[in-house]
Amino acid sequence: MRLKTKLVLAITALVFFIAGTLSLVYVSQLLESAVHQSYDTNRLVANQVRFALQRALETGLRDRQVDPYNPAELRALAAEAVRDNSALQAVVESVNRYSLTVYDINIGDSQSNTLLSTNPENEDKPIPARPDYNQLLDANPFRLIKEVLGPPRVFDVVVPLERNGEPFASVHVGVRTTLLRAVYAPWLTGALTLMGIALAATLIVAFLLGNFALRPLEQISKQLDRLTAANEAAQDEDRRPGQDTAALVSTKIERIGQRMRNVEEVFSALKENLDQILGNLQDGILLFTGDGRAVLVSESARRYLAMDRDVLLGRHVREIFDRSTILGQTLRDAFDAGISLVQEEIRTENGRRIQASLDFIHDDHANQGLGALVTLHDLESVEKIESELELSRRMAAIGRLTSGVGHEVKNPINAIVVHLELLKTKLGDANAPGTRHLEVIDAEIHRLDRVVQTLVDFSRPVELQLREQDLRPVIADVLALAAEELSTHNVTLVSHMPPDPLIANVDADLLKQATLNVIQNGAQAMQEGGLLELVLEEERRPGTPGDRLRSQTPRTALLRIADQGPGIPEDIRDKIFDLYFTTKAGGSGIGLAMTYRILQLHHGSIEVQSESGRGTEFQLRIPLAATEWGRRQLPPVGTESEKGLAG
Repeated sequence: MRLKTKLVLAITALVFFIAGTLSLVYVSQLLESAVHQSYDTNRLVANQVRFALQRALETGLRDRQVDPYNPAELRALAAEAVRDNSALQAVVESVNRYSLTVYDINIGDSQSNTLLSTNPENEDKPIPARPDYNQLLDANPFRLIKEVLGPPRVFDVVVPLERNGEPFASVHVGVRTTLLRAVYAPWLTGALTLMGIALAATLIVAFLLGNFALRPLEQISKQLDRLTAANEAAQDEDRRPGQDTAALVSTKIERIGQRMRNVEEVFSALKENLDQILGNLQDGILLFTGDGRAVLVSESARRYLAMDRDVLLGRHVREIFDRSTILGQTLRDAFDAGISLVQEEIRTENGRRIQASLDFIHDDHANQGLGALVTLHDLESVEKIESELELSRRMAAIGRLTSGVGHEVKNPINAIVVHLELLKTKLGDANAPGTRHLEVIDAEIHRLDRVVQTLVDFSRPVELQLREQDLRPVIADVLALAAEELSTHNVTLVSHMPPDPLIANVDADLLKQATLNVIQNGAQAMQEGGLLELVLEEERRPGTPGDRLRSQTPRTALLRIADQGPGIPEDIRDKIFDLYFTTKAGGSGIGLAMTYRILQLHHGSIEVQSESGRGTEFQLRIPLAATEWGRRQLPPVGTESEKGLAG
């Protein structure tokens, strides 16, 4: 069934229901009014008959002697007086003839026997048993309709006549329902005619309203055709003969909805990939719309603007770039003037060097601005990365050199040691003048051998014994090993461990060696003793807790070791990880270089922050494992690590 047909039928049924209900109420009210009007009329008739009856009895019994103890005689006299009174009979006959609803009139005595009736066959017989007319007055509308429109029945309107306070006679006016129906029929016909007219008008209005209501659907269908103009085959399939407009529009909307869902899935995948790319970028990227609001912000932008990524999204240019800062002033001036910036170097208030670029995006065809792209580049980070790469290249070159030199030098040293022993044997006398020189040569050769062995060990490939484990017990073992030695130098070691496990895929022995090297280096920097603080924690990225991008970013453990020594001068700060570089008497210059190499082998990093006179802090970063089983199953470290290990 088509929607238009359904709509017409629904409106018709609704109006039919309303019209029928109102008609039923109207008809019932009319019927109730007719019943009450008939009652009032017939009651008046009964009173007239009773008055005529009273006059007839008074006239007929005026000169008669009646024995009060003989009821039969009294009834006979009353019957005679009633039947012989022409005035009473004239009233009864005229009422019965000219009243529209009176069926018959019966006058009865106190024994309910008929004295006078419009039907002669009823005289001297019991008055017919009929329901009282009051039952119609008290009936509900449904019963009233049933009684009047149902099988014919006669209801009596009874008016009693009393003598000395006792019932003496009664007037019974019979009202037949068929007569009520005849009176009521014109009203009923008018009501049904009105309802028929209303239904006919309803059908016409419903048809017109259906066409009017479906007209917007046809316009929507045409608009959908324009949206799906590329899919001609689908349109031809939709245009089947006799297809309902609503069904056609529903099909088109469903098809467009499916296409939108597909596009949304593609967009979500692209956005997710873009977020991952932006999250891994070191440069700050901000994309603005034509009205100057940020719609795309990289994670690294937070480092340049000191605002979280979620806060930046949707904000206007003037809300993001504050004129109170050098960077904000430069970018605001460029935005306001509409001038592009090409790798503009800016030195911020704290001396940080940032390279800023501003590119405006234009639509050449429409000749209007679509937006702008801001790129923020940290020059110091680039130089730092280049320095680390240079250091890595130097370390690799030293490794290749030392591996070859160690191999070539080892053999001559071994030959010299053998011939030196032979020479000592031939000299024989330990007190000979040349023996002392031989001992000096022997000592220097052994020292040279240790140096060469160190070179060989440093350049030799390391076989890592990687295993997923909690970093807390690994660092705790180092603390237990170093605490006693540090206490002898008046160094107090305080540690802070996280309550949750930090699972990493590491070689525990090498990591212990790297950590111990840094701890010993810090302790040796404090000649007079002091506080050495060690903090192990998961490195947090401010502004991204719990978001989707963070859940896909590799997590990192951060180990910070800070001393209270004199600090490292800035001119040698970049050399401390070089092999054999040392400023301490008796130092080998291998410890920090080995630590640097161990962190590289674990895909980690080590950084140093130092200020003259205020101490040095080493930051060791170790990638955490992707699995989370250890985080959920391993127990937390005890309170000993939290309160620290005192030397």
